[in-house]
Amino acid sequence: MMRPRVPPCCGADEQPAGGLSRRGVLRGAALAAGGGVVLGLPGTAYAAPVIDNPFAGYTITQTWAQHRANGSLGGIDFAMAVGTGLPACGAGTVTNIPNNGTGGHTVTIAHADGYKSQYLHLSAFVLANGTPVARGAIVGRSGGAVGAPGSGSSTGPHLHWHMIDPGGTRINPLEYVAQHPPAGALPKTATETTGTPDVTCYKRMQHWLRLTNGYTGPIDGVPGTATYSALQRAMRGYGYTGPIDGVMGPNSWRAVQNLASGYGYTGPLDGVMGPNSWRGFARFLNQNAWD
Repeated sequence: MMRPRVPPCCGADEQPAGGLSRRGVLRGAALAAGGGVVLGLPGTAYAAPVIDNPFAGYTITQTWAQHRANGSLGGIDFAMAVGTGLPACGAGTVTNIPNNGTGGHTVTIAHADGYKSQYLHLSAFVLANGTPVARGAIVGRSGGAVGAPGSGSSTGPHLHWHMIDPGGTRINPLEYVAQHPPAGALPKTATETTGTPDVTCYKRMQHWLRLTNGYTGPIDGVPGTATYSALQRAMRGYGYTGPIDGVMGPNSWRAVQNLASGYGYTGPLDGVMGPNSWRGFARFLNQNAWD
């Protein structure tokens, strides 16, 4: 008899990851653009660091609420193949914590203002302790395979991500990102209402693809071969099996409609992008993660 499949997750008794020394935190503070933040003193006012969600292209297998309901201190789990590079969600200083209890190999990124981000169940560390990183730098490799070194209590390949506030409380990183959009963030596209793609729609698409699928061109709202090649790579997860050639045909757009079907599109998957297809796609692109 087959056992029911349980989404990869952390154990209910997951332990808080180890802390950083005062010297390590202060070193992180020195990296802040603008600097001048004093940590650890009563009454200190902490600024909100700029944090992105670099994992928005991956399926969530356990939500924050599900973690808490299972007795965990909280986290977000993303389905991810072992060995996937893990981009830093924000600038800071790296500390590696090998075999961190049920969390397994853990990377901590100490941001400049008292916040920390932690990635759990890693298969490998890639940077030395004390390494300063910019947002987007690879800080480790995902793991989580049952019984593998560094997996801790993981029940399957995935990444666990949570943040810790200056008071030491674990917080939901997705809520944090939604509540603290970066200065100069991209505006929302009106395509969600009009059904007609505009420059902002394409800019948001390019930014999403830069964060998740290797697009390296400009965020100019003028999609070309590089933009569409990245879009085709992204659509591998939505049924596209054709070449990555940057030429969008019906099969490419059918996969985009499949994505849009998770955001309110209820029409046919026919590869013809009409107003309703664009509205659904725009709802996806208007998520705070792509600001």
